[in-house]
Amino acid sequence: MPEQQPRIVILGAGMAGILAGIRLQDLGYQNITLYEKADRVGGTWRENTYPGLTCDVPSHFYTYSFERNPDWTRHLPPGPEIQAYFERTARKYGINELTRFGEECNDASYRDGRWQLQFVSGHTDVADILIAATGVLHQPNYPEIPGAESFQGALFHSARWDHSVGLEGKRIGVIGNGSTGVQIVSALAGKAALLEHYQRTPQWIMPVENGRFSEEERAAFRDPEVLAKAMNVDEYMAAVEAYTQSITDIESEASQAMAQACRDNLEQSVTDPVLRERLRPDHLPLCKRLIFSPDYYQAIQHPQARLVSNGIRAIEANGIRTVDGELHELDVIVYATGFHADAFMRPMSITGRDGVQLSEFWQERPKAYLAVTMPGFPNLFMLNGPNGPVGNFSLIDIAEHQWGYIERLIARLDAGECDAIEPSMHAMETFEEERVEAAKQTVWYRGGCVSWYLDAQGIPSSWPWNFQRFVDCMAEPDWSAFNLPAPAAASHT
Repeated sequence: MPEQQPRIVILGAGMAGILAGIRLQDLGYQNITLYEKADRVGGTWRENTYPGLTCDVPSHFYTYSFERNPDWTRHLPPGPEIQAYFERTARKYGINELTRFGEECNDASYRDGRWQLQFVSGHTDVADILIAATGVLHQPNYPEIPGAESFQGALFHSARWDHSVGLEGKRIGVIGNGSTGVQIVSALAGKAALLEHYQRTPQWIMPVENGRFSEEERAAFRDPEVLAKAMNVDEYMAAVEAYTQSITDIESEASQAMAQACRDNLEQSVTDPVLRERLRPDHLPLCKRLIFSPDYYQAIQHPQARLVSNGIRAIEANGIRTVDGELHELDVIVYATGFHADAFMRPMSITGRDGVQLSEFWQERPKAYLAVTMPGFPNLFMLNGPNGPVGNFSLIDIAEHQWGYIERLIARLDAGECDAIEPSMHAMETFEEERVEAAKQTVWYRGGCVSWYLDAQGIPSSWPWNFQRFVDCMAEPDWSAFNLPAPAAASHT
């Protein structure tokens, strides 16, 4: 083992960055710094504070495996409680003391066997090991709508919610009908004088109950054995496996059952046949990221709610004008238009070995070997990187599996067996070929829809196999896929 510990830098103090910081400390590493561009931890749960914000993963599974939370109030965790959980966990495990807040990395270059880091503030650092925990959905996508700058009311993105704007009795337009738009509409129906939901394409919605945990239940959950029994991990993981199988095999029993549940939800929940047909998607269920909601169909049928299916021509001073010529007068416009899902570490400039640019390596599409590492970028490891599992299950669970894999890579470095670790180009290309072919068999590709899962070439970017294959791949690296150069004589400085 090298006499001096490696210098490890983690970019991002959201869910994945906190995880990496905790686990590295568990392993005895001390020369660690997290850099966070914001003023506190939390990532997407810090950024998103819109009304109705809820995670669609069952509460007790949206926690670190080593830090369960008995205090969730709902069966699906509310956004503010998730943020509080991450802040509490960061304090408990000393992550705040390791973090430099207000520091955004804008350049990372691999030179002389180390990562040279530059920050917007002018600060610089070096790292032997660089962990990218920058998140998947963090660069808001603003639609290009003519006249937006002329609107005289309040206009903002859902991830930049303006809480100074009162909503009671206002005329509110919500543009976008993914999970965010659905949650906002569900939360505001009945509170706004008028709530218009601008829908480009309908989405299938899976019914779900979101009950409350009683005080007695929450008290009982403080006993780990009671909580473990209530979680029923085996049943949950079976459901996750069934979900991933339903995506990869349209003809499977699981896929048919989930699709039928979505269709039944629409048929049984929307009484007006005209509105029902306007809400009926023209693609297969599961083709887009499935939306779970206990009450959207009820919300959109509220007397003060209105579904707008006509396209938007422009935003004007007093509201939105649709392509049919109608002016919809509004006081507030919310962009629930999601994020640039292909951003990952970008817009940061990243230069790997021999001057290779990440922008060039990702010219066709973002890609990484098993979503964790890339050839030409030694000792750079990603959590929730390109092509990993992204869907209706816990990204915390995904990150923990990925971290177990990364730990094994770091251990080879720390043992002095090599100076650098990166996958071979052959391993990367082989994996990418297999991934693309598998992706073309999924419902994301065959289901007849356009979604943020698709890259610029129309290929689904998410993990195209079942969940168990991901778990198996993360259990132990295939060392034949890696370049492991012999260590040089120089020590860390």
